[in-house]
Amino acid sequence: MTSNPEREPLAFLLNSSARFLNSVFERRIANAGLGLTPGEARALLTVAAIDGAKQADIAARIGLEPMTVCTYLDKLESLALVERRPNPDDRRSKCIYLTESSTQMLKSVREEVDGLMAQATEGLGREDIERFHALLSVLQKNLHTAAMDKNRTDG
Repeated sequence: MTSNPEREPLAFLLNSSARFLNSVFERRIANAGLGLTPGEARALLTVAAIDGAKQADIAARIGLEPMTVCTYLDKLESLALVERRPNPDDRRSKCIYLTESSTQMLKSVREEVDGLMAQATEGLGREDIERFHALLSVLQKNLHTAAMDKNRTDG
């Protein structure tokens, strides 16, 4: 079997770009003086995206273990940025919601993300960015399916 040289660089570019993106995000959040760790900032952004979700769903979306996310949510709750409420469909679990006092913090975190993305997409036009987003969404869906298939065969 011969290797396709075009695929190897794509995998490398995706992996290294994700690592750089993560590294710069962590530095920006750490230097912003928000009082949040990068993990807590990610958790807050994820709660904002899927407000009212279960902790396990938040963890799955971030790609972390539920106990790690629990620690982040504990901190966010202590800062009155999120609240846990009983899940109406399952008494054993709680759903996570943003609080009214999270508005300013969320705005500040999003400003950091927007600045990062402006820097990362410098030189790209709006259509380029929209197409890139669409392509990455397909790639993510395919990789999620592959991961779920692997979990089914490993279990």
